[in-house]
Amino acid sequence: MSRVSQAQARENRRQVVETAARLFRERGVAQVSVADVMAGAGLTHGGFYKQFTSKDALAVEALTRGLAEVAERLARIAQPSDRAAFLDHYLSPDHRDSPGAGCPIAGFARDLPGANPDLVTTYADGVEYYADKLGDLTAVSTAVGALILARATAGTDLSDRILAEAVAALTNDS
Repeated sequence: MSRVSQAQARENRRQVVETAARLFRERGVAQVSVADVMAGAGLTHGGFYKQFTSKDALAVEALTRGLAEVAERLARIAQPSDRAAFLDHYLSPDHRDSPGAGCPIAGFARDLPGANPDLVTTYADGVEYYADKLGDLTAVSTAVGALILARATAGTDLSDRILAEAVAALTNDS
């Protein structure tokens, strides 16, 4: 059996975290097994514990990755028009219909009650960062709550109304 180079091991880890971040946002941490993540990354299940101590550790790393992706977009908010543009995308049908590439705050929400304390702390830090960039916790609660409700009612007129009314309410405050 040949050993994997350090560079390949880093790439494998990156691929596992990226796959986990997508799958956890789409289906929830509890609904995705280690085998699902490893298969999605194109790797064997046996290699998981060479890279991660546990599924909980992977969940924290996957959430951290997702938050970093959004942080880049949130960092560009310098004026009210930037905030409005962010919210127009955030509360769009495209974002609603793409949970795997979407907001980690909305995607991981279902997994937080009773979760590993490290995951809860990472999540809470992410919510606070969103609040800092969007103005306050009310804006974050409205945006994330609207996205979750829109996803739950996808395929109905109500879903589109939720998105439209939330973006209107949040951008009228700007």
